[in-house]
Amino acid sequence: MKKIGIMIPCYNEQENIVQICNAVVKEITEELPQYDYEILIMDNCSTDNTRPLIREICRQNPKIKAILNAKNFGQFNSPYYGMLHVDGDCVIPICADFQDPVEMIPQFVHEWENGYKIVIGIKTKSKENKIMYLFRSIYYKLIKKFSDVEQIEHFTGFGLYDKDFITVLRNLKDPQPYMRGIVAELGYERKEIEYVQAKRLHGKTSNNFFKLY
Repeated sequence: MKKIGIMIPCYNEQENIVQICNAVVKEITEELPQYDYEILIMDNCSTDNTRPLIREICRQNPKIKAILNAKNFGQFNSPYYGMLHVDGDCVIPICADFQDPVEMIPQFVHEWENGYKIVIGIKTKSKENKIMYLFRSIYYKLIKKFSDVEQIEHFTGFGLYDKDFITVLRNLKDPQPYMRGIVAELGYERKEIEYVQAKRLHGKTSNNFFKLY
């Protein structure tokens, strides 16, 4: 039986972490019953009640594990290294705030079974702050203009990655990995699936304009 690995990065997600884990488990067990699964929660040194909730989630379901970082390693490094520690035939990183649609997991797996080792989600629209979406669009255009490497516009990292590609990531030994660039430059042939990014289910994001800048 193949195993689907899910990696959920989080930071101060006490309002979402239980619901996202329940939603992922429900999606896999109901829509993909022929697969085993493992969920790894990568907590980036939360300061609210997220960690006690994570411990209880793991206690209730042995298929859910967690890494509790000793410090905040940033919004890019922490999820990247979380992916390297997931045990699965494929790995799907998905945000704890429900902006990544859980219902796309079966679509990713279907394309993976069709032979794609990388299946990624591409935002066509977003229900987030319109000004932030505009700045993101400008950012992608600028990077694409000045870079010699292919850039994937409106790609956040949300997708499915075969274990062969995860092995490539483990061997890079890059202290400052940029996942989006790695997928474009070193990735296998990929399948792109469009989606509309939802608003956060609960709470307020810590990734404000200045942090993203």
